[in-house]
Amino acid sequence: MEIIIGSSSPIGSSFPQPVKDKDRTAVVEAELLHVRPSRRGIAGPSGMERRSRDGQDPTNGRVLTIMVKDSNTLPKDIDTARYQVLLRFLKK
Repeated sequence: MEIIIGSSSPIGSSFPQPVKDKDRTAVVEAELLHVRPSRRGIAGPSGMERRSRDGQDPTNGRVLTIMVKDSNTLPKDIDTARYQVLLRFLKK
């Protein structure tokens, strides 16, 4: 015999579903935290660049810091796989 006090949550309740691997075009809501200009060259010892040539930011680039509100909407292999990120900005 099982006694349940209270009610169970309805089917399809408010728990967000993680993004499936096949759904690579899912919309992920994020908040823009900071915007800064791209890095300029930083001289190291004897005037040499400390970073490699591959680490150079584009001249007209901007660096955006974003925070994803729900990490369950991100792909599980976000740290190890390469993804193309497309941004869409909406005014509040």
